[in-house]
Amino acid sequence: MSERFCTVGEIELCFETFGSPNDPALLLIMGLGTQMIAWHESFCEELAGRGFHVIRYDNRDCGRSTAIDGAPPTVSQIVRRSKAAARYTLDDMAADAAGLLDHLGVERAHVVGASMGGMIAQQLAATRPERVLSLVSIMSTTGSRVAGQPSPRVLPVLLRRAPKGLEPYVDSVVGVFAMIGSPGFDRDEDEIRNLARASYERGISAAGTGRQLAAIIASGNRTPLLRRITAPTLVIHGDKDRLVPLSGGKATAKAIPGAELMVVRGMGHDLPRGAWPQIFDAIERNTRRAGPREPDPAAA
Repeated sequence: MSERFCTVGEIELCFETFGSPNDPALLLIMGLGTQMIAWHESFCEELAGRGFHVIRYDNRDCGRSTAIDGAPPTVSQIVRRSKAAARYTLDDMAADAAGLLDHLGVERAHVVGASMGGMIAQQLAATRPERVLSLVSIMSTTGSRVAGQPSPRVLPVLLRRAPKGLEPYVDSVVGVFAMIGSPGFDRDEDEIRNLARASYERGISAAGTGRQLAAIIASGNRTPLLRRITAPTLVIHGDKDRLVPLSGGKATAKAIPGAELMVVRGMGHDLPRGAWPQIFDAIERNTRRAGPREPDPAAA
């Protein structure tokens, strides 16, 4: 697919689309410091083949989208959950998503977010309900300090600075997925290495990841906000997630009225190919809860 760009306020977003714009839009939002290409092309093409106009994009401060000025938070600020270092919030990132939909002429979309992307998707559904047909929150949480918190063993994954150089960076990514990935599914190390190389070539930024983490911290506990969500919601979470434990998914499903929780056995904090069929089917089922599948009138 060819990358395109749009301007939302002072932010330029890099995005790609799959499938026909006459089909219902399905917006994919990726997680902390993770580029849109982590939504694998095959993943996007499968969803497009099921009759969706699939949109993936780089969040601000990631990949080829705008990098924000300002120092990232210090380790001390992250540990203390200080809001002082935040340059923006999850709501600003949700506004980016809404602006991308505006650019594409999409009034309403099915929205799927993973990890921090799930938080952004939740924010979008809660504060701009007219834009969200259905919501799927994958391996995400509410911001509560008593749910979905990483274990002490994997907390350094959030704080570790990427090594310099392509191959050291690739090796570090492989190591991260060995720690937080899915023990119940086969891990394709070559695919992980290819994704890491492509991400490196597109542009990586430890500072940008730090600023995104600061946005999560600054947004605090969003549980009361999530109670306002009216879109049909599915929460997907792995029972082997050590970065955002299953308690985060349970808290999310409990907070959102009418939300359904699907626990994927053996899944960690990634999207293993072996889990794709059940994830695809679940996303499609959840879109049906929004009513008959009709194309967005703005795309006609």
